[in-house]
Amino acid sequence: MIDQSRKNGWLGEIAAARYLRQQGYTIAGANYRTRQGEVDIIARRRDMLVFCEVKARSPHGTSLPREAVGPAKQRRVIAAALHYMRRCNWKGPVRFDVIEVLLGPDGAADVHCIENAFTADASYPFGV
Repeated sequence: MIDQSRKNGWLGEIAAARYLRQQGYTIAGANYRTRQGEVDIIARRRDMLVFCEVKARSPHGTSLPREAVGPAKQRRVIAAALHYMRRCNWKGPVRFDVIEVLLGPDGAADVHCIENAFTADASYPFGV
């Protein structure tokens, strides 16, 4: 049996992917894992590659989903994104978004995308 946290994560990723498609993005990948980290959704629109961290919560939670994406999580997402870009030889612009999903008891999902939620700046050892 799947626990509620995993179920919320799965439902959140489905809602986030649907939202991105409605906004004109193509989903290039999902749950891209490396030893260094993971990217929930990799999306593309025109010449922009977007690495998305999805956080889903019930609306009765004590914190906002975005609050779960701290510096350590950002570093892991960036590391996985760098791996993906090297593998695909990506040279274009990139962006790191956080997609918050509030899941209602009736199955409805309220999706909010925070564009450019974080960046891989020059202080990151591998740069972007």
